[in-house]
Amino acid sequence: MKAHDSHREAAPKELGFHIITVSSSRYAKKERKRRFRDESGDAAEKLVKNAGYRVRGRTLISDDKEMLEEALEKAMQDERVDVAVFTGGTGVAPRDLTVDVIRPHLEKEIEGFGELLRSISYARIGAPAMLTRATAGLMSGKLVLCLPGSPDGVETAMNLFMSDMAHVIYLARKKP
Repeated sequence: MKAHDSHREAAPKELGFHIITVSSSRYAKKERKRRFRDESGDAAEKLVKNAGYRVRGRTLISDDKEMLEEALEKAMQDERVDVAVFTGGTGVAPRDLTVDVIRPHLEKEIEGFGELLRSISYARIGAPAMLTRATAGLMSGKLVLCLPGSPDGVETAMNLFMSDMAHVIYLARKKP
């Protein structure tokens, strides 16, 4: 048996997710009590549930440094949460702050996640794939994902990594 196979067997069978949608336009509609849809958050929730895991929280925030830090802290303090999923704010526009705010808090960045996502996206959509700064990393024994804001980007990223999330959590929490 290979090491990664034994790790997968020892990995947790249940994972808890907190999904944080980062969207100034949707947040403004929510604050004004107007109708809105959170397609990216809905896509992430569906994928989590289809994998047999639990959604422990859903949050909608604006592209705002303080709101991002508060959402990250809340997810890290929740003992039921193993994975924090941020959707949106990973592009190159001035308002896209998710990666800039989250990255400094990561204890270990998983660079290969963003690289592989951009490669897969390039095969699908071409050069615009390089505009996402999507990334993943570890913080306090938890996995943090910073995903594109489009439902297709969320699906691509989550499908890419879903089967290995428990393995990553196992490794992140393994004692030296």
